[in-house]
Amino acid sequence: MSNDTADSITSTPEATGESTITFDGVDKIYGTDATEETVTALQGINLGIESGEFVSVVGPSGCGKTTLLHLAAGILEPTNGIVKIDGIDVQSSEHDRSNLGLVFQQPVALEWRTVRKNVLLPVQILSDNGALEESMDYYRERADELLSLVGLEGFEDAYPNELSGGMQQRVTITQALIYDPSVLLMDEPFGSLDAMTKAQLNLELLRIWEETKKTVLFITHDLNEAVFLSDRVVILSPRPGEIVDTIEIDLPRPRTEETRGSDRFVELSTKVHQHFKHQQ
Repeated sequence: MSNDTADSITSTPEATGESTITFDGVDKIYGTDATEETVTALQGINLGIESGEFVSVVGPSGCGKTTLLHLAAGILEPTNGIVKIDGIDVQSSEHDRSNLGLVFQQPVALEWRTVRKNVLLPVQILSDNGALEESMDYYRERADELLSLVGLEGFEDAYPNELSGGMQQRVTITQALIYDPSVLLMDEPFGSLDAMTKAQLNLELLRIWEETKKTVLFITHDLNEAVFLSDRVVILSPRPGEIVDTIEIDLPRPRTEETRGSDRFVELSTKVHQHFKHQQ
């Protein structure tokens, strides 16, 4: 292996070795009220995600993947343990929620707002709450820059119903990037798209990630997608979800369509798939 190849394999944008997202002994139990039946969604989760790292979480349906992401976002509170971002409890009043960008499976654009106005919506909400200091003129300019970055230049004044599903999801990603959060939490953002559009947006997401150096926690059912995108793939067991394996993905970056046909990609994908066969 050449030195150039070795360097490309070990390179992660701005990885510092410090954990940006930390799950420490986290359990999540639903129905803790005495009158309800309890369901343990997650159990004993210990996970650190470094600054600038791209980590995917996979597992069978109902294993707690989305719960894990909602805990990181502070939407849910752990039953036991603690979740921190940049060393601060996400449930604490000191936690800066403007440091998080959230992308869900379905586009969230409002049909009566243009693309540009949809992208600016999170900024307007955060500005009303006093969470942002820059002017709206700054964010309008940034919105146009981001729309160009994701290939939507010229569609700023279009409405969501004039866009394809893939284009609508690009708007959603741009919404999450508009206030420049350092952490992106993505819950199966391409799960509803056809295979060709998903493959294209995988490449688009990697290009954006390499340019913006965000820390990404990515939830997916698609095992090949997880391998293609990630620095590490975290595998959860059937409910209650526990981390049963973490697979390092040592594919060279930047990744291209040719990456999917490489022997190493096939080896790593097979390793992940075999792991799920063993769970059944």
